[in-house]
Amino acid sequence: MDNINVLIIEDSIEQSNELSKVLLANNYNIVGVAQNYTDALTLFYKNTVDIIIIDVFLDGKPEGITFAETINIVPNASKPFVFLTSSQDRQIFERAKLTKPFSFLMKPFNELEILYALEMAVEKFYEQTNVFLSDNQDTVISTDYMFIKKKNSLKKVSLKDILYIEVEDRYCNIITEKEKFVIMISLTKISELLDKDKFIRTHRNYIVNADVIEEIILADNLIILRGNHKINLSDTYKDFIKRINTLS
Repeated sequence: MDNINVLIIEDSIEQSNELSKVLLANNYNIVGVAQNYTDALTLFYKNTVDIIIIDVFLDGKPEGITFAETINIVPNASKPFVFLTSSQDRQIFERAKLTKPFSFLMKPFNELEILYALEMAVEKFYEQTNVFLSDNQDTVISTDYMFIKKKNSLKKVSLKDILYIEVEDRYCNIITEKEKFVIMISLTKISELLDKDKFIRTHRNYIVNADVIEEIILADNLIILRGNHKINLSDTYKDFIKRINTLS
């Protein structure tokens, strides 16, 4: 599990320090702070960035918008971002709106505004709103990650790190090598959202990551996963074995 990587583009040291304080307190990871357009691009391409907070004006010029325009036109470079500004210029707002930010916040910001904006940006970017919902956790699935809300922050869980998913009443237990997440969702629904070539139904109560299967014991209707996790295999779901060419 990794923390969400945030790039801050803000020319005010006082403002960037305040943003950093809020984000770090809520378990986000700051990959860098840029004060101008050039440094922002350098940090963006140098680091793994999940989301960006952008000040519209950098050194008095709307270079934050220019940065957003730049990453939007580069294939596969787009990332969710939110704008911060103290400007009330309607023309600037209209130009900024064309870059399709996920939030446009006025300074001075407050802590919850920033945290909610980041959460909504991830949800909108992957076109999923409250895919999974429990009392204190929301989860969004992208191609490679689950973004799981814990309290006021988002945690990034790589799909390749998931060993298996187990249903328990109305909840699913998502098991990784290091951690367990409990989310209110049906196994059928989560199965629809995951890559069926990677995540295979082996039982009415289990989905397993095909990449971590180490042994299939047909006589015992048992699957052994990495870390010696043992998962039930039912006759209904045995057909998946024909699709796994690497297993003998």
